[in-house]
Amino acid sequence: MTTRGPAPADGRPFPWLLPAIAFTALFYLVPVIDVVRLAFSDATLVRGASGYSLDAFRAVLGDPALPQVLGTTFVFTAVNVIALQVAGLAIALLIVRGEARGLRGMAAFRTLVLAAWVVPGIANGLIWQMLFDEAPYGTLNSILGGVGLGPVAWLSDPQMALVSAVIANLWQGTAFSMIVFYAARRGIDPTLYEVAQLDGARAWRSFRSITLPLLRTAIAVNTVLVTVQTLNTFDSILALTGGGPGRATEVLALFTFNTVFYNFDLAGGSVLAVLLFTISAALAALVHGWLGRT
Repeated sequence: MTTRGPAPADGRPFPWLLPAIAFTALFYLVPVIDVVRLAFSDATLVRGASGYSLDAFRAVLGDPALPQVLGTTFVFTAVNVIALQVAGLAIALLIVRGEARGLRGMAAFRTLVLAAWVVPGIANGLIWQMLFDEAPYGTLNSILGGVGLGPVAWLSDPQMALVSAVIANLWQGTAFSMIVFYAARRGIDPTLYEVAQLDGARAWRSFRSITLPLLRTAIAVNTVLVTVQTLNTFDSILALTGGGPGRATEVLALFTFNTVFYNFDLAGGSVLAVLLFTISAALAALVHGWLGRT
């Protein structure tokens, strides 16, 4: 005689999932509520809230530096999201193609890409700071000098500093996109490609007609995750440029960090955190709406 485990009441899993959902929601909701509370206060890092008003919102939203920070954040996030998607997809397809052909070293190559992902953000910034050293003996400038090109002001020129921050983030974050696309690509039935090959479809046609449509959900999910991750990036930029020169690389997450830990303005930092959360949620909702139409 065999026994069966308890089944969800009336075949509905929600009653069984409710405790886990409630615990998870409570775990994440309490800090969010506290940040919102602090945003309406006059709290600092050295004293608690003594009153509640809209003064912190007025001060932060009226800060003349905020438009430049938001503009830098938009450029940094947009370029990174596009580049991370393209680079991650290209590496994932390369690995899948190499494995299909039985090429050696694909596992080692995949591990090498993943190694960058586990490097802490601060360490990542310090590594690239050494590579971008503008002295003639700096790593990248030495290479450029060896081929007859002049040294590049990687970190002192405002435009190049932002490019350098993008490169550092791209090097570290590509692995995550690669994992998402690799798993999704491995889930596509290989018979579809065999049929397309029998019909005379070339590699580009198979990619456009089979791979991209079937990866649309993975692209949408990865877009949300990569966007939120990039919006919250500040540690590698902090170690690489400190937000400079000027405010050329000061993104919203780093601006929030500086407001709290350098200006000791906990209320203002909470307002910026709410703003960052709102932007992330809005972008996630937009992509989710697009995903719902797939």
